[in-house]
Amino acid sequence: MEGKPLEKDTYPNQHGRSKLKRGLFAAVGTIFLGLGAVGVFLPILPTTPFLLLSTACYYKSSNRMHQWMLNNRWFGNYIRNYKEGRGIPFKTKIFTATLLWTVITYSALFHVGSILIIQTTLFIIAAAVTIHIARLPTLKKPS
Repeated sequence: MEGKPLEKDTYPNQHGRSKLKRGLFAAVGTIFLGLGAVGVFLPILPTTPFLLLSTACYYKSSNRMHQWMLNNRWFGNYIRNYKEGRGIPFKTKIFTATLLWTVITYSALFHVGSILIIQTTLFIIAAAVTIHIARLPTLKKPS
């Protein structure tokens, strides 16, 4: 599947869907894509679920947009590897966890002041995301 477009008949019958439904799926997919892109820079916002939701919405709305997501040079491999259960590279795990904890710690200490419930919530979110990242399979480089 890597880099190859899916055969036309592997897509749902998009012609059976109304233009309104396909348009709504495309619009929602674009919103999820935007949230996923923002999540790359804001560790509090999860990137992967939004990119996967975007891919699913594009799958139901547009063959062209779905293929664009899967073959995108920035996150196409990421989506395919995650979707196929291959995981993410170790460097990406380390970078993500480091950035996450740096931003969360900075926010908790300097932006929310002494509001203990918010600080605690931020650290719980960071811990949960770190556990999720650690539990993902580590993508091995091809030999």
